[in-house]
Amino acid sequence: MARTVLARRAGRGHAVLMIRTATPADVPVIHQLVRDLAEYEKALDEVRATPAQLHEALFGPQPAAYAHVAETADGEVVGFALWFLNFSTWRGVHGIYLEDLYVRPDLRGGGHGKALLTELARLCVARGYERLEWSVLNWNAPSIAFYESLGARPQDEWSVYRLTDEALRELGS
Repeated sequence: MARTVLARRAGRGHAVLMIRTATPADVPVIHQLVRDLAEYEKALDEVRATPAQLHEALFGPQPAAYAHVAETADGEVVGFALWFLNFSTWRGVHGIYLEDLYVRPDLRGGGHGKALLTELARLCVARGYERLEWSVLNWNAPSIAFYESLGARPQDEWSVYRLTDEALRELGS
């Protein structure tokens, strides 16, 4: 479902932007934005995902992830949110886990990120999901301030753990 959202940009008045569900045609630009995000997070060398893998994950026979894009009035995709369903055993319902949210640096502050999060929150409310969660790097002060301005709060009592590469293979074999 596509939704039009008005966003105010400092010095530019009102700019119309569209938040819409990603389509297969968006995969190349989403892939590039993933790479841009990884570069911003100083981890470009960790990106292994290919456009084909993203296409399969988002649009294959059993989609494992979903995406929304932010585009300008002229149709240029300038940001994305990639997410998947999680489940709370305590609440007994699904939630959304936001894997990545990214807006091109030259367009930050224009409402694109907030509009993407607003759409995911709208989906949660409409579907009866009770959580919208994500992780943010501890050093990313601009993003932390942005999320907290929306009412999000850190879950300081939880630490994220991850198994990858050799440790994952060793445990799984």
